[in-house]
Amino acid sequence: MTAVTISKLRDKLADLTNQVAFQGERIAIERNGKFLVALVSFEDMQLLEDLEDQMDLEIAKKALKRGKFIALEDLKKELGI
Repeated sequence: MTAVTISKLRDKLADLTNQVAFQGERIAIERNGKFLVALVSFEDMQLLEDLEDQMDLEIAKKALKRGKFIALEDLKKELGI
């Protein structure tokens, strides 16, 4: 993984985007010595989204098995929406 500052990102956005898109590079963006965000390929982002969805589904299945769930209408009332 490559790390760059926001200043370098501004100057080299096209080049860095190509590195991510065509070479599979992952780039961490930092400001004041702290990492803020990452530039990753769309494919990597989709993989992360799929993993999150899978984890959410597993949590929901476990909750259903335990019988710990709430009806949508009750949840809306509880949240005031």
